[in-house]
Amino acid sequence: MGVTRGVRDRLRLRGRDDDGASGAVADEAAEQDARARREQESLELRERIAAQWAEVRAARRAMERRPEVAAGTSNFTRAQVPYGMDLAAAWAWRFVVVCAAGLIILYLLQFFMVVVLPIVIALLIAALVSPVVRWLGRLGVPRGGGALIVVLLLLALVALSVTFVGNQVAQGVSDLSTQVGSGLEQIRSWLRDGPLGVTDSQINTALQESQAQLQSLGDNAYATLSELGATVGHVLAGVFIVLFATYFFLADGALIWTWLVRLFPRAGRLKADSSGRVAWSSLTQFVRATVLVAAVDALGIAVGAAVLGVPFVGAIAVLVFLGAFVPMIGATISGAVAVLVALVAQGPVTAAIMLGVVIAVQQLEAHVLQPFLMGRFVSVHPLGVIVAIAMGVLVAGIAGALIAVPLAASLNAVVQHLARDTAVGEDAQEAAADDAALQPGGEPA
Repeated sequence: MGVTRGVRDRLRLRGRDDDGASGAVADEAAEQDARARREQESLELRERIAAQWAEVRAARRAMERRPEVAAGTSNFTRAQVPYGMDLAAAWAWRFVVVCAAGLIILYLLQFFMVVVLPIVIALLIAALVSPVVRWLGRLGVPRGGGALIVVLLLLALVALSVTFVGNQVAQGVSDLSTQVGSGLEQIRSWLRDGPLGVTDSQINTALQESQAQLQSLGDNAYATLSELGATVGHVLAGVFIVLFATYFFLADGALIWTWLVRLFPRAGRLKADSSGRVAWSSLTQFVRATVLVAAVDALGIAVGAAVLGVPFVGAIAVLVFLGAFVPMIGATISGAVAVLVALVAQGPVTAAIMLGVVIAVQQLEAHVLQPFLMGRFVSVHPLGVIVAIAMGVLVAGIAGALIAVPLAASLNAVVQHLARDTAVGEDAQEAAADDAALQPGGEPA
């Protein structure tokens, strides 16, 4: 038994040694597996980092390279329409653009009429009195000084005219009031006893309605006074603009025109300069001829009124002179005022004679003065005159009618000038080349 126990103990000790050796081998294998995994993870991490850096470098290189745009043939084809339709469409959209531009210009002119109208009036005055400034220059007066002298003389002339007319009206208003009363009584008697057979009750009803309308106008006195104040303010501002603009047009007109010409493209500056000079020449001749015609009208009607004993001869002469600047309708309206004053002051016989004087003066103007003084250079067709006056009235009222015809005459002269210098069918590039080949004096280089 002792031998058996000893053998058993030795066998047990040997089993323990075998178990320890197998455990060490297992631990060493696990450690190798862990080390292999760590190396594999490190290798994968390095590969991912390298791939990311490669992507970053590729993106940077792509950004540094100039992008390439691939092109190809267009799939757009021209619409196959008849030639007439194509031509009509081309004319139609250009006509729409021109009309839109014209409407915008008219709107801006009407919006800034308080400024535009005085500048145009100053331009007309400068065209009239510019020879006086040149005459003073030949006498040795500087251009700025000559322009100032002319403006002051114009102010003095206007002040004297207003004073003369005001004194005449003040002196004759008392006599005229009596004559107006008797004239109205004569008109009332004629309405009652004449062919119309108007009764007194109808006349009184008409007078009461007129008084009611006048009272209704008086109820809106505040609005009327506000509008009157705004109008007076606009008139005063316009007077100052006219004075300053007239002075600078006379003193620095050449510099202002040179600056305006420089706004045009280089290829069109010669045509713009020549067109402007033609327009200025036409405007000058038109204004001077109109002044002469207006003076003759005013003198003829004033002499007729003085011979007939019509009051306010000076006021009538000034009114006829100013009205003559509006062709066709101005002289008619001013002549009607003269006939009305004659009717109220002297009766129907004198009014009829005054009407004959007005008609005779207007016939002299229409058939002798206008063709002789205006000439072919500033002639405008009567239809053009009517259209110009109508457009002027729509844009700026009476003032628009005053300036519409001279502007139409200037535009007509410019169109004729450009038509003479442009051949039929001439291309725009050819016209620009012809302009560039000309020297500033207008002779070929």
